[in-house]
Amino acid sequence: MDAERIILGIDPGTRLLGFGVVRSIGKKVEFVDMGVLDLRKETDPYRKLQAIYDCISEVCKSYHPQELAIESPFYGKNAQVVLKLGRAQGAAMIAALSYGVSGVTEYAPRKAKEAIVGNGAASKEQVRMMLEKTFGMPLPAEHLDATDALAIALCHHFETSRPLSVPKGKGGWAQFLKEHPERIK
Repeated sequence: MDAERIILGIDPGTRLLGFGVVRSIGKKVEFVDMGVLDLRKETDPYRKLQAIYDCISEVCKSYHPQELAIESPFYGKNAQVVLKLGRAQGAAMIAALSYGVSGVTEYAPRKAKEAIVGNGAASKEQVRMMLEKTFGMPLPAEHLDATDALAIALCHHFETSRPLSVPKGKGGWAQFLKEHPERIK
Protein backbone atom coordinates (compact mmCIF):
# COMPACT_ATOMS: atom_id res chain seq x y z
CA MET A 1 0.00 0.00 0.00
CA ASP A 2 1.40 3.36 -1.01
CA ALA A 3 1.68 5.92 1.75
CA GLU A 4 -0.21 9.17 1.47
CA ARG A 5 1.92 12.30 1.25
CA ILE A 6 0.84 15.90 1.37
CA ILE A 7 3.06 18.07 -0.80
CA LEU A 8 3.18 21.85 -0.45
CA GLY A 9 4.35 23.74 -3.51
CA ILE A 10 5.46 27.36 -3.29
CA ASP A 11 6.10 29.97 -5.95
CA PRO A 12 7.95 32.54 -3.79
CA GLY A 13 7.72 36.24 -4.38
CA THR A 14 7.89 39.55 -2.56
CA ARG A 15 4.85 40.94 -4.38
CA LEU A 16 2.76 37.80 -4.82
CA LEU A 17 3.50 34.41 -3.28
CA GLY A 18 1.61 31.40 -4.55
CA PHE A 19 1.03 28.13 -2.74
CA GLY A 20 -0.49 24.86 -3.87
CA VAL A 21 -1.21 21.69 -1.92
CA VAL A 22 -1.65 18.21 -3.38
CA ARG A 23 -2.27 14.77 -1.89
CA SER A 24 -0.05 12.08 -3.39
CA ILE A 25 -0.91 8.40 -3.02
CA GLY A 26 1.43 6.25 -5.09
CA LYS A 27 1.01 7.40 -8.67
CA LYS A 28 -2.30 9.14 -7.97
CA VAL A 29 -2.46 12.81 -7.10
CA GLU A 30 -5.37 14.96 -5.93
CA PHE A 31 -5.88 18.70 -5.68
CA VAL A 32 -6.22 19.92 -2.08
CA ASP A 33 -5.92 23.72 -2.08
CA MET A 34 -4.15 26.71 -3.57
CA GLY A 35 -3.92 30.42 -2.90
CA VAL A 36 -2.02 33.66 -3.21
CA LEU A 37 -0.52 35.91 -0.56
CA ASP A 38 -0.73 39.45 -1.93
CA LEU A 39 2.13 41.53 -0.52
CA ARG A 40 1.87 44.50 -2.89
CA LYS A 41 0.42 46.87 -0.27
CA GLU A 42 3.13 46.14 2.31
CA THR A 43 6.07 48.51 1.88
CA ASP A 44 8.33 47.24 4.69
CA PRO A 45 10.45 44.38 3.28
CA TYR A 46 10.83 42.77 6.71
CA ARG A 47 7.07 42.79 7.33
CA LYS A 48 6.72 41.02 3.98
CA LEU A 49 8.99 38.25 5.25
CA GLN A 50 6.94 37.99 8.44
CA ALA A 51 3.74 37.80 6.37
CA ILE A 52 5.24 35.00 4.25
CA TYR A 53 6.27 33.10 7.37
CA ASP A 54 2.81 33.54 8.92
CA CYS A 55 0.97 32.51 5.74
CA ILE A 56 3.02 29.35 5.17
CA SER A 57 2.76 28.51 8.88
CA GLU A 58 -1.05 28.65 8.59
CA VAL A 59 -1.02 26.48 5.46
CA CYS A 60 1.16 23.96 7.29
CA LYS A 61 -1.13 23.99 10.33
CA SER A 62 -4.13 23.35 8.08
CA TYR A 63 -2.74 20.61 5.82
CA HIS A 64 0.29 19.11 7.62
CA PRO A 65 2.49 18.65 4.54
CA GLN A 66 5.33 16.18 4.73
CA GLU A 67 7.25 17.63 1.79
CA LEU A 68 7.94 21.09 0.39
CA ALA A 69 8.61 21.73 -3.29
CA ILE A 70 9.68 25.30 -3.95
CA GLU A 71 10.64 27.21 -7.05
CA SER A 72 14.33 28.05 -7.03
CA PRO A 73 15.37 31.62 -7.73
CA PHE A 74 16.23 31.99 -11.37
CA TYR A 75 19.20 33.93 -12.67
CA GLY A 76 18.35 37.55 -13.13
CA LYS A 77 20.12 40.67 -14.31
CA ASN A 78 19.24 42.53 -11.13
CA ALA A 79 21.03 41.08 -8.09
CA GLN A 80 18.68 42.92 -5.70
CA VAL A 81 15.66 41.12 -7.16
CA VAL A 82 17.34 37.73 -6.78
CA LEU A 83 18.33 38.60 -3.19
CA LYS A 84 14.75 39.59 -2.30
CA LEU A 85 13.40 36.42 -3.90
CA GLY A 86 15.90 34.34 -1.93
CA ARG A 87 14.75 35.97 1.29
CA ALA A 88 11.12 35.19 0.46
CA GLN A 89 12.08 31.62 -0.34
CA GLY A 90 13.99 31.33 2.95
CA ALA A 91 11.06 32.67 5.01
CA ALA A 92 8.76 30.09 3.39
CA MET A 93 11.25 27.26 3.94
CA ILE A 94 11.77 28.08 7.61
CA ALA A 95 8.02 28.24 8.20
CA ALA A 96 7.51 24.81 6.60
CA LEU A 97 10.48 23.25 8.37
CA SER A 98 9.22 24.66 11.70
CA TYR A 99 6.00 22.73 11.20
CA GLY A 100 7.65 19.38 10.56
CA VAL A 101 8.11 19.25 6.81
CA SER A 102 10.69 16.49 6.40
CA GLY A 103 12.15 17.49 3.08
CA VAL A 104 12.63 20.53 0.88
CA THR A 105 13.24 20.20 -2.85
CA GLU A 106 13.89 23.09 -5.21
CA TYR A 107 12.78 23.07 -8.83
CA ALA A 108 13.74 25.49 -11.57
CA PRO A 109 10.73 27.17 -13.18
CA ARG A 110 11.52 25.45 -16.49
CA LYS A 111 11.59 22.03 -14.81
CA ALA A 112 8.07 22.43 -13.41
CA LYS A 113 6.70 23.72 -16.72
CA GLU A 114 8.31 20.84 -18.56
CA ALA A 115 6.86 18.31 -16.11
CA ILE A 116 3.34 19.72 -16.46
CA VAL A 117 3.12 20.98 -20.05
CA GLY A 118 6.05 19.20 -21.71
CA ASN A 119 7.63 22.53 -22.62
CA GLY A 120 9.96 24.42 -20.27
CA ALA A 121 9.10 27.69 -22.01
CA ALA A 122 5.33 27.29 -21.53
CA SER A 123 3.31 30.32 -20.43
CA LYS A 124 1.61 30.59 -17.05
CA GLU A 125 -1.73 30.27 -18.86
CA GLN A 126 -0.66 27.01 -20.53
CA VAL A 127 0.38 25.64 -17.13
CA ARG A 128 -3.01 26.58 -15.65
CA MET A 129 -4.89 24.95 -18.53
CA MET A 130 -2.92 21.70 -18.19
CA LEU A 131 -3.52 21.66 -14.43
CA GLU A 132 -7.25 22.07 -15.10
CA LYS A 133 -7.15 18.99 -17.32
CA THR A 134 -5.05 17.05 -14.81
CA PHE A 135 -7.32 17.77 -11.85
CA GLY A 136 -10.56 17.89 -13.86
CA MET A 137 -11.65 21.25 -12.47
CA PRO A 138 -11.50 24.93 -13.37
CA LEU A 139 -8.76 27.00 -11.77
CA PRO A 140 -9.05 30.80 -11.48
CA ALA A 141 -7.10 32.64 -14.19
CA GLU A 142 -6.34 35.49 -11.79
CA HIS A 143 -4.32 33.18 -9.52
CA LEU A 144 -1.44 32.30 -11.84
CA ASP A 145 1.08 32.43 -8.98
CA ALA A 146 -1.03 29.82 -7.19
CA THR A 147 -1.23 27.59 -10.27
CA ASP A 148 2.55 27.91 -10.65
CA ALA A 149 2.90 26.70 -7.05
CA LEU A 150 0.47 23.87 -7.75
CA ALA A 151 2.60 22.94 -10.78
CA ILE A 152 5.69 22.80 -8.57
CA ALA A 153 3.90 20.47 -6.12
CA LEU A 154 2.71 18.28 -9.00
CA CYS A 155 6.21 18.26 -10.51
CA HIS A 156 7.52 17.00 -7.16
CA HIS A 157 4.85 14.28 -7.11
CA PHE A 158 5.92 13.16 -10.61
CA GLU A 159 9.62 13.25 -9.73
CA THR A 160 9.23 11.25 -6.50
CA SER A 161 6.55 8.74 -7.50
CA ARG A 162 8.44 7.19 -10.39
CA PRO A 163 9.55 3.64 -9.55
CA LEU A 164 13.24 4.36 -10.14
CA SER A 165 13.35 7.86 -8.69
CA VAL A 166 15.41 8.31 -5.58
CA PRO A 167 15.52 11.60 -3.69
CA LYS A 168 18.97 13.17 -3.56
CA GLY A 169 21.06 11.72 -0.76
CA LYS A 170 18.69 8.77 -0.28
CA GLY A 171 20.57 6.02 -2.06
CA GLY A 172 20.38 5.02 -5.69
CA TRP A 173 22.53 2.47 -7.48
CA ALA A 174 25.79 3.73 -6.02
CA GLN A 175 24.43 3.37 -2.48
CA PHE A 176 22.96 -0.08 -3.26
CA LEU A 177 26.27 -1.36 -4.64
CA LYS A 178 28.14 0.04 -1.66
CA GLU A 179 25.79 -1.77 0.72
CA HIS A 180 25.79 -5.02 -1.31
CA PRO A 181 29.28 -5.61 -2.78
CA GLU A 182 28.52 -9.34 -3.03
CA ARG A 183 26.00 -8.59 -5.82
CA ILE A 184 28.75 -7.30 -8.17
CA LYS A 185 30.16 -9.91 -10.53
